[in-house]
Amino acid sequence: MSSGYISEELRERVRQHAQDRCGYCLSPQKYVLGRLEIEHIIPLAYGGTNEEENLWLSCRLCNSYKGTQVRARDPITGRSTKLFNPRTQRWSRHFRWSPDGTRVIGYTVCGRATVIALQMNNLIAVTVRQQWELAGWHPPVDLP
Repeated sequence: MSSGYISEELRERVRQHAQDRCGYCLSPQKYVLGRLEIEHIIPLAYGGTNEEENLWLSCRLCNSYKGTQVRARDPITGRSTKLFNPRTQRWSRHFRWSPDGTRVIGYTVCGRATVIALQMNNLIAVTVRQQWELAGWHPPVDLP
Protein backbone atom coordinates (compact mmCIF):
# COMPACT_ATOMS: atom_id res chain seq x y z
CA MET A 1 0.00 0.00 0.00
CA SER A 2 1.31 3.44 -0.77
CA SER A 3 1.49 6.41 1.55
CA GLY A 4 -0.88 9.34 1.38
CA TYR A 5 1.47 11.60 -0.57
CA ILE A 6 0.40 12.66 -4.06
CA SER A 7 2.68 15.16 -5.78
CA GLU A 8 1.37 18.47 -7.07
CA GLU A 9 2.42 17.48 -10.59
CA LEU A 10 0.36 14.30 -10.40
CA ARG A 11 -2.60 16.20 -8.93
CA GLU A 12 -2.44 18.63 -11.84
CA ARG A 13 -2.29 15.82 -14.44
CA VAL A 14 -5.36 14.17 -12.88
CA ARG A 15 -7.17 17.52 -12.78
CA GLN A 16 -6.42 18.17 -16.46
CA HIS A 17 -7.35 14.65 -17.56
CA ALA A 18 -10.65 14.94 -15.63
CA GLN A 19 -11.28 18.32 -17.31
CA ASP A 20 -11.63 19.97 -13.89
CA ARG A 21 -14.94 18.30 -13.07
CA CYS A 22 -16.22 15.56 -10.79
CA GLY A 23 -16.01 12.19 -12.49
CA TYR A 24 -19.32 11.09 -10.99
CA CYS A 25 -21.81 13.98 -11.05
CA LEU A 26 -19.83 16.10 -13.57
CA SER A 27 -19.91 19.19 -11.34
CA PRO A 28 -17.34 21.60 -12.80
CA GLN A 29 -14.73 23.18 -10.55
CA LYS A 30 -15.79 26.69 -11.61
CA TYR A 31 -19.25 26.20 -10.02
CA VAL A 32 -18.29 24.26 -6.88
CA LEU A 33 -17.44 25.90 -3.59
CA GLY A 34 -14.15 24.40 -2.52
CA ARG A 35 -11.55 22.52 -4.46
CA LEU A 36 -12.49 19.26 -6.18
CA GLU A 37 -10.74 16.40 -4.42
CA ILE A 38 -8.35 13.79 -5.71
CA GLU A 39 -10.11 10.51 -5.00
CA HIS A 40 -8.93 6.94 -5.03
CA ILE A 41 -11.04 4.78 -7.33
CA ILE A 42 -9.91 1.75 -5.34
CA PRO A 43 -9.46 3.08 -1.79
CA LEU A 44 -6.10 2.71 -0.09
CA ALA A 45 -7.91 0.64 2.56
CA TYR A 46 -8.61 -1.99 -0.12
CA GLY A 47 -5.14 -2.04 -1.62
CA GLY A 48 -5.53 0.90 -3.97
CA THR A 49 -2.49 3.02 -4.74
CA ASN A 50 -1.56 6.61 -5.37
CA GLU A 51 -0.68 5.71 -8.96
CA GLU A 52 -2.27 7.94 -11.59
CA GLU A 53 -4.51 5.16 -12.97
CA ASN A 54 -6.22 4.90 -9.55
CA LEU A 55 -6.87 8.63 -9.11
CA TRP A 56 -9.60 10.92 -10.39
CA LEU A 57 -11.40 14.12 -9.43
CA SER A 58 -14.48 14.10 -7.26
CA CYS A 59 -16.63 16.75 -5.65
CA ARG A 60 -16.82 16.66 -1.86
CA LEU A 61 -20.35 15.24 -1.87
CA CYS A 62 -19.64 12.34 -4.22
CA ASN A 63 -16.33 11.56 -2.53
CA SER A 64 -17.80 11.58 0.97
CA TYR A 65 -20.73 9.34 -0.02
CA LYS A 66 -18.40 6.98 -1.89
CA GLY A 67 -16.06 6.62 1.06
CA THR A 68 -14.43 3.20 0.82
CA GLN A 69 -17.20 1.63 -1.26
CA VAL A 70 -16.11 -0.26 -4.37
CA ARG A 71 -19.34 -2.17 -5.03
CA ALA A 72 -23.05 -1.51 -4.61
CA ARG A 73 -26.35 -3.22 -5.33
CA ASP A 74 -28.44 -2.32 -8.38
CA PRO A 75 -31.91 -1.37 -7.07
CA ILE A 76 -33.66 -3.04 -10.04
CA THR A 77 -31.85 -6.36 -10.45
CA GLY A 78 -30.48 -6.69 -6.92
CA ARG A 79 -27.09 -7.57 -8.41
CA SER A 80 -23.93 -6.44 -6.65
CA THR A 81 -21.69 -4.62 -9.11
CA LYS A 82 -18.55 -2.50 -9.19
CA LEU A 83 -19.10 1.22 -8.91
CA PHE A 84 -18.59 3.39 -11.97
CA ASN A 85 -14.93 4.07 -12.74
CA PRO A 86 -14.62 7.56 -14.27
CA ARG A 87 -11.10 6.82 -15.48
CA THR A 88 -11.97 3.77 -17.59
CA GLN A 89 -15.70 4.02 -18.26
CA ARG A 90 -17.71 6.56 -20.26
CA TRP A 91 -20.21 8.56 -18.22
CA SER A 92 -22.68 8.73 -21.11
CA ARG A 93 -22.75 4.94 -21.34
CA HIS A 94 -23.98 4.56 -17.74
CA PHE A 95 -25.88 7.76 -16.92
CA ARG A 96 -28.35 10.25 -18.37
CA TRP A 97 -29.73 13.53 -17.09
CA SER A 98 -33.40 13.76 -16.14
CA PRO A 99 -35.47 15.86 -18.57
CA ASP A 100 -35.16 18.89 -16.28
CA GLY A 101 -31.39 18.37 -15.97
CA THR A 102 -31.34 18.13 -12.18
CA ARG A 103 -31.08 14.39 -11.52
CA VAL A 104 -28.59 11.77 -12.62
CA ILE A 105 -30.40 8.70 -13.95
CA GLY A 106 -28.53 5.40 -13.87
CA TYR A 107 -28.92 3.73 -17.25
CA THR A 108 -27.06 0.46 -16.58
CA VAL A 109 -26.62 -1.87 -13.60
CA CYS A 110 -23.37 -0.06 -12.78
CA GLY A 111 -24.96 3.37 -13.28
CA ARG A 112 -27.99 2.67 -11.09
CA ALA A 113 -25.86 1.17 -8.32
CA THR A 114 -23.49 4.16 -8.42
CA VAL A 115 -26.33 6.71 -8.29
CA ILE A 116 -27.67 5.04 -5.15
CA ALA A 117 -24.29 4.42 -3.47
CA LEU A 118 -23.04 7.99 -4.01
CA GLN A 119 -26.48 9.52 -3.33
CA MET A 120 -26.02 11.52 -6.50
CA ASN A 121 -29.54 12.96 -6.30
CA ASN A 122 -29.39 14.12 -2.70
CA LEU A 123 -31.31 17.27 -1.80
CA ILE A 124 -28.23 19.53 -1.88
CA ALA A 125 -27.08 18.30 -5.30
CA VAL A 126 -30.53 18.60 -6.88
CA THR A 127 -31.11 22.08 -5.40
CA VAL A 128 -27.75 23.33 -6.70
CA ARG A 129 -28.38 21.82 -10.14
CA GLN A 130 -31.77 23.58 -10.27
CA GLN A 131 -30.00 26.89 -9.77
CA TRP A 132 -27.31 26.03 -12.32
CA GLU A 133 -30.06 25.10 -14.77
CA LEU A 134 -31.78 28.46 -14.23
CA ALA A 135 -28.45 30.20 -14.90
CA GLY A 136 -28.01 28.20 -18.12
CA TRP A 137 -24.97 26.33 -16.79
CA HIS A 138 -26.50 22.87 -16.56
CA PRO A 139 -26.76 20.13 -17.69
CA PRO A 140 -23.36 19.87 -19.36
CA VAL A 141 -23.47 19.29 -23.09
CA ASP A 142 -19.98 17.81 -23.49
CA LEU A 143 -20.58 14.46 -21.80
CA PRO A 144 -17.56 12.21 -21.39
